[in-house]
Amino acid sequence: MTKTLALLEALIKKPSITPNDEGCQDLIAQRLTPLGFVDERLDFDDTQNIWLRRGQSAPLFVFLGHTDVVPPGPLNEWDTPPFAPTTKGDLLYGRGTADMKGGIACFITACERFIEKHPDHAGSIALMITSDEEGIATNGVVKVIDVLERRHEKIDWCLVGEPSSNKKIADVIRVGRRGSLCAKLTVQGIQGHVAYPDLAENPIHAVTPALTELTQEVWDHGNQFFPATSLQISNINAGTGAENIIPGHAEILFNLRFSTALNEQTIKDRTHAILDKYNFNYTLDWRLSGNPFLTDKGELISACHQAIETVTGYQPVDDTGGGTSDGRFIAPTGAQVIELGPINESIHKINEHVRIEDLETLSTIYENILSRLLVNR
Repeated sequence: MTKTLALLEALIKKPSITPNDEGCQDLIAQRLTPLGFVDERLDFDDTQNIWLRRGQSAPLFVFLGHTDVVPPGPLNEWDTPPFAPTTKGDLLYGRGTADMKGGIACFITACERFIEKHPDHAGSIALMITSDEEGIATNGVVKVIDVLERRHEKIDWCLVGEPSSNKKIADVIRVGRRGSLCAKLTVQGIQGHVAYPDLAENPIHAVTPALTELTQEVWDHGNQFFPATSLQISNINAGTGAENIIPGHAEILFNLRFSTALNEQTIKDRTHAILDKYNFNYTLDWRLSGNPFLTDKGELISACHQAIETVTGYQPVDDTGGGTSDGRFIAPTGAQVIELGPINESIHKINEHVRIEDLETLSTIYENILSRLLVNR
């Protein structure tokens, strides 16, 4: 059994359902502090965060990840227990194998080999690991980066170990992500009997034309790095459950994944302009999950491409697809940010898994990236 596989199995055995860490960060610290990494805990409320840094000089390279995982779902639908790592053929099964304890295990073994070969490397290496990525992400990286900014610890390069690969390991690098803006639209009506609609006001009827226009709106056409902005309605709730009562209010949740062609305020202004055309009583509460970010060039992307081609023989595709990641909190500091991790096909699913061979390939790529950026500068 390789060191990467053994470490990943040890991490999987810890049932760190968000926002719990269950000792994963202690295990990470045990592996890295003997190599000269300083262990600093930056916990906020129920979230555990660890900042492990080796060296004090620039440039600073950061591996970014999370130890929390999504709930496993119905246990009887798993072929094997989700927190009992199980090997079948060339696959390792367990919750978090791909998202993203696999990436963390590769971080650590890459650092171990790199430091053994280059104990006096240039610059600094750090790991920023949180237990609040799969949840609401309010007490994790967003607060850790505030601490670092106040201390003037500037990150130059940040590699997020999220599962970016599609069909084969390292075939895709995420060089950016779309922004995510959530909204809760509450429409007030007047509850009444369905037989007397003239004595009531149906909020569903009132809001439906506006929702149609919102979903048909062409927000932008994207650009060379991002697809067009998309608005999706995720929940509609109204009524008492009875079929003879007109509801007194309706609640609609929707989300916009937006490109760098738009910004938060423009989206809000255009949404209110559409809603106001239909003359109904509403409130609209917004929550910005993250702004779009893009790293379209620089030393980090160059090193990643070269490392992947050296290790695998092929070039990755630069892409900005997928959901959000904690990289959205790092990019505004001016750091170059990319995401490179395991294959994403099974993430958040029953029987999540990772190819065992991919772990060693990914760890070798990470080591190669470190060598290109922090040796012979």
